[in-house]
Amino acid sequence: MITKEFLNPKSIVVVGGSNDLHKPGGKVIKNLKDTRYPGDIYIVNPKADTIQELTSYHTVEEIPGAEVAILAIPAALCLHAVETLCSTKGTKGVIIFSAGFSEESHEGAVLEKKIRDVADKHGATLIGPNCVGYMNEHYAGVFTSPIPRFVPDSIDLISGSGATALFIIDAAVQLGIPFANVFSVGNSAQTGLEEALEYLDQSYVHGKSAPVKLIYAETIKNPLKLWKHAASLYRKGARIAAVKAGSSEAGSRAASSHTGALASPDTAVAALFEKAGIIRCNGRNQLLTVACILLKGAPAGKNMCIITHAGGPAVMLTDVLSENGIAVPTLEEGKRKKLLAKLFAGSSAANPIDFLATGTAGQLGEIIEFVENECPEFDGMAVIFGSPGLNSVFDVYDLIHQKMSECTKPIYPIFPSTLNVLEEIREFQKKGRLYFPDEVIFGSALAKVLNTPVPVPDNIALPAIDEQAVHRLVDKAGEGYLSPAQVSDLLDAAGIPRAQEAVAHNEEELGAAAARVEFPLVMKVIGPVHKSDVGGVRLNIRDEHALREAFREMITIKDTTAILLQSQLTGRELFIGAKREPSFGHTVVCGLGGIFVEVLKDISTGLSPVSPAEAGRMVRNLRGYGLIRGVRGQEGVNEDLFIHAICRVSALCRCAPEIAEMDLNPLLGTARGVVVVDARIRIERS
Repeated sequence: MITKEFLNPKSIVVVGGSNDLHKPGGKVIKNLKDTRYPGDIYIVNPKADTIQELTSYHTVEEIPGAEVAILAIPAALCLHAVETLCSTKGTKGVIIFSAGFSEESHEGAVLEKKIRDVADKHGATLIGPNCVGYMNEHYAGVFTSPIPRFVPDSIDLISGSGATALFIIDAAVQLGIPFANVFSVGNSAQTGLEEALEYLDQSYVHGKSAPVKLIYAETIKNPLKLWKHAASLYRKGARIAAVKAGSSEAGSRAASSHTGALASPDTAVAALFEKAGIIRCNGRNQLLTVACILLKGAPAGKNMCIITHAGGPAVMLTDVLSENGIAVPTLEEGKRKKLLAKLFAGSSAANPIDFLATGTAGQLGEIIEFVENECPEFDGMAVIFGSPGLNSVFDVYDLIHQKMSECTKPIYPIFPSTLNVLEEIREFQKKGRLYFPDEVIFGSALAKVLNTPVPVPDNIALPAIDEQAVHRLVDKAGEGYLSPAQVSDLLDAAGIPRAQEAVAHNEEELGAAAARVEFPLVMKVIGPVHKSDVGGVRLNIRDEHALREAFREMITIKDTTAILLQSQLTGRELFIGAKREPSFGHTVVCGLGGIFVEVLKDISTGLSPVSPAEAGRMVRNLRGYGLIRGVRGQEGVNEDLFIHAICRVSALCRCAPEIAEMDLNPLLGTARGVVVVDARIRIERS
């Protein structure tokens, strides 16, 4: 809930205002004054009559009123201040800088909730506590610097960390990047990243609102809400890039299934971002680089032309683009000859187009026009131009500015020199242009932009399963791993094909069990978690003698309670798993079975519910996808049936949230079918 008063207040009170500019209560007043906040500023400080040449009131009760309150006082004093301000002074926005709340103690968490309840009761927006504040074009309600330039149709930033927000802004200011809204949400007592994104979604007007949203998150409290509003913003024409830090794999190390070991909290985040169309970045520099690309506009395709006067940066850019699926196609011979005729001897027009350190602004213009008008195969141009400090390059940068306005293909200026061309860059920025200081960071960021899939609609239709049977089976089951019979019944209810099987607890039951399965068959111990590790799997059992001999040996294996008999099938070993993550629901995992899971860890993940399109992308993203398609005359796997099985696992998890972990490993896939031959399912209700 973001109120209009919070966004554009006519009056602000700083509770805990100070003359000390090294304190939050002092610096925020200076920021408000320096940015020429046009409304009334009130100060509350019981020990002073004036603060920074403004009247200081001794209590919050004395102020005339304030639409926004900024608190820089001890945590213990905040509740009374918020109660008074919201109930008697018309305050509709509260920013609490103070720490000492849920991040420190249970008592602090209780106090934080009371403050949130007061804000909710009076319909006020609460930011924080434990934050650096909020700022937009109307006011700088923060105690940090620098204060960026504000442009409504530029970038919105939401950060869970105040310090990280500061560092992002610091780097952005140097690059000339403006902002529209900056939210530092701190403890997110009421307004967290999801709520801020909800507001940005609901208020979005294409062409007027910021088309780029940046997020730094350490905690995601409501993944489904994030997905909903991120997808909605995408459909409206906005893009989101995010850094998610602080994911721990401690829980994964303790897991007992393959899926549990492979699917960490971070894989759930990755799956969520992919589902929501959020571009995931690995740090602040990449985040801002992605933002610059999005503000300029991403290329329509994945074919790039590199124009340079220096070979090394162009080679490095080519490498990073190629490694990430972005093509740098060679110009055909006829075009190369035509272009070389316009350049100095020794130039190269292969792509990268290298017009040498001696190349002129005029030659650069010729190259850009040539690519624009005669090379439809290219979707964008990266122009690398630095300086050894021998001459000014104002003419070059002016030309690039001009061509960026004239060309239909996007031009991305990469200026590796900074000190040598400082004045030229400043003039370039004054024209409203952004540049990229590092070619490798640019290349990886461009790949992130182009390789992030479009968001998945939030109305995914999953395959129909027997939900009544699933509920009945899960309700009857105890916690822990299900028995083979329970697993079989659950797979049948979900419509997931499985191998024919039977169970023998003793030798007397063996003959009847074998008759139901038929030879040749496979024998597996029931009881031990990892069957292969204890010698609990026997293959190619072809007659009754071998059957009984194997049974007598296997039944004596430690923890074995019975022997499972299965039809012996052949095919490519596949793997599907699922793991429940707190707040996120189930992460669904697929891959090739056997060594590919255990050693190579070749997996793809999706966040349930998994659509057929997502499942297809998961399968195609596997490094071993060629084996599924079939190579060197080998029969491939029916890809549609594999995808369908992934979607059915997702449907089962949505129906039975009690499933904590699930391994279908292996499934055997052929051109005719995909069948589960071993499965483990663990129930956990807590």
